Amino acid sequence: MKKIQLTQEEVDALLERVKANNLTNGDYDIIKSMADAVTILSQALNKKATSIKRLLTMLFGAKTEKKDKVLKNTTTTNNNNTTANNNDKSKKGTAPKPGSNQKKAGHGRIPACDYTGADRVSISHDKLKHKDPCPLCPNGKLYKIKDPGVAIRINGQAPLNATVYELEKLRCNLCGEVFTAAAPDNTTGKQYDETAKAMIALLKYSCGFPWYRLAGLQKSLGIPVPASILWENAESSADHIYPAFDELMRQAAQGNVFHNDDTTMKILDLIKENQFLDKKERTGIFTSGIISVLDDDKRIALFFTGRCHAGENIASLYDLRNKEKPPPLQMCDTLSRNMSSEFKIILIHCMVHARRNFVDVVTAFPDECRHVIEILAKVYETDAIAKTERMSPEERLTYHQTHSGPKMKALRTWLDKQINEKLVEPNSGIGNAIAYMRKHWTELTQFLRVPGAPLDNNICEQALKRSILNRKNALFYKTQHGAYIGDMFMSLIHTCSLMKVNPFNYLVALQKYSARVFKNPSQWMPWNYETAATLAAQSA
Repeated sequence: MKKIQLTQEEVDALLERVKANNLTNGDYDIIKSMADAVTILSQALNKKATSIKRLLTMLFGAKTEKKDKVLKNTTTTNNNNTTANNNDKSKKGTAPKPGSNQKKAGHGRIPACDYTGADRVSISHDKLKHKDPCPLCPNGKLYKIKDPGVAIRINGQAPLNATVYELEKLRCNLCGEVFTAAAPDNTTGKQYDETAKAMIALLKYSCGFPWYRLAGLQKSLGIPVPASILWENAESSADHIYPAFDELMRQAAQGNVFHNDDTTMKILDLIKENQFLDKKERTGIFTSGIISVLDDDKRIALFFTGRCHAGENIASLYDLRNKEKPPPLQMCDTLSRNMSSEFKIILIHCMVHARRNFVDVVTAFPDECRHVIEILAKVYETDAIAKTERMSPEERLTYHQTHSGPKMKALRTWLDKQINEKLVEPNSGIGNAIAYMRKHWTELTQFLRVPGAPLDNNICEQALKRSILNRKNALFYKTQHGAYIGDMFMSLIHTCSLMKVNPFNYLVALQKYSARVFKNPSQWMPWNYETAATLAAQSA
């Protein structure tokens, strides 16, 4: 763009010539420079607004990225008219359509079957029993109904409870010998049992309680446990269960699909080392989250904290993989640090990342973004149907090829047209979003070619929130050893969550039968430990 400097008098004179339709030589260059400047400023403003929006999302999180919410303020006139007509119909008493977002009956009450960890007490009638005559009608008999009535009572208590045993002491008045009553067998030699240690690990590594905050809560409830003691119990618990973590990594390495991503973390000892490192050496610290999906739909979550990126951590996991197994699918975003070239994989990129580029600029380019977001919404609807009907990977692939294939082909044609026919500015927000999707099109559309290929990396990003919660509350790990223990507990706990297993019961069982875990850790995974625990209890 040619740079032209004008005084205010020259600008006023130009406006007068334009108004009088009496342009002179050189006026075109001036007007063109003005138009170019307005375009550049507009693009810069849009980029700045997008950057601020992304920063706010990083700081406070996005409220939602659902299609209806994202496109709420970009509705066209026709859609507004349609919405208004629908509103008029609803005012006349038209019933809502099935599957609408209207809240269903139930008033938010949780059914009794969801209280899987609650104690259950059966209460019988005090005056009536099975096959007694009915007290209201002369000829009727009473029969037991299979489903009982339910009354739920919820009580509160300290996270760590304590019992003080006051042991009676007797002293001989002649020899002075003191005789103390024996304490219960389960209190001998250990002040904190397996349940206490399991609860400490859950509160810290699943709920994000910092040690000092948990210590403060316990003190206020009259059962003081210092922060240093909390850490010592978590560490001693890890000493009894780490073979289960090693076995979890070995089995995760055999997965068919790997999801991986990174988030930043702080380890104080490594931060101190940074001042002695060469400038070319890596100083960043990360927590990598890896979700492995196995043949029988087992899902394993693994966390690794240190200087290694997700790509390097997943490469170390591949070292444990059976070499005869076919190449796995790897789902991640497009950052090079999330990938490793040391092993053969089928690379898949996250569709949500591509979609988010359009979400970020939807206010500046509503029509273009609406077109892309609505097509992707239909693809996700197709995938939801495949999940609901429990299709096999091959059936899901065929279903996507039939229903999503034509839509994605039309979308690619539309993307190419915007760039080739110069309908959008390549350096604008919408231009960058289109360029990203075109550049990574093959990896983004693997679900149309590869059985079992996922659409996005949401499952891994959700897992990393567990690490982020710990970072937000506790801020850092002190040592690499502490980070390893955190990774171990988060991996075991989140794997239980993915497999719908009670993590508290699992951690208690690993500690209680630690010798058996060391002997055969494969029998003590979240999905099969109950059988091993039952056999161990019977043989005890």
